[in-house]
Amino acid sequence: MPTVLVTGFDPFGGSPTNPSWHAVRALDNTVVGGHRIVGAEIPTVFGLSLQRLAALVEKHRPRLVICTGQAGGRGNLSLERVAINVNDARIPDNAGAQPVDTAIVEGGPDAYFTTLPIKAMLQALLLEGINAEVSQTAGTFVCNHVFYGLMHLLAQPAWRGVRGGLIHVPWLPEQGQPSMRLAEIVRGLEVAVEVALTTEHDIRKQAGALN
Repeated sequence: MPTVLVTGFDPFGGSPTNPSWHAVRALDNTVVGGHRIVGAEIPTVFGLSLQRLAALVEKHRPRLVICTGQAGGRGNLSLERVAINVNDARIPDNAGAQPVDTAIVEGGPDAYFTTLPIKAMLQALLLEGINAEVSQTAGTFVCNHVFYGLMHLLAQPAWRGVRGGLIHVPWLPEQGQPSMRLAEIVRGLEVAVEVALTTEHDIRKQAGALN
């Protein structure tokens, strides 16, 4: 059975939990759109996270890769549009590193755009009753680091045709507000995966309908 790789991060910044990993763990080994979901945890560590991601892609050779991360302060599933070639950490990562204004890939493009059909995904999520938005910034911490690294990897000829991108998820209710229930996050990721697998070309923006 073809696979979809979905990743989440371990807890960071002193928090005992990370909803991205809880949701991904719930999806692991399920089937969506005729594809087996491979759920994997990635360390919240600059550099090591990309090594882990590259190894997972090589091992599972997925048709689709969706990385997820926690975005405290957001109340929606955030479908990230663009990753930028900058590490600029407000807090240290889980290995104590705190890079400031460094490149993720020396000499790499300034930015990569997602190859996920984010407008079609947004429409499907809203129709499902799940709060969602298209986000124009993935930040400059490890989430953006992994997003950029993923897109740089998938730009190589060996991975031609493999789609990828990043979705930020809100806190769980026990972490604070705004938040989203775990079951809703899981369902949202299922919808996102299914749309990405079945939508060849993204839909165009309709005035007043989509972000």
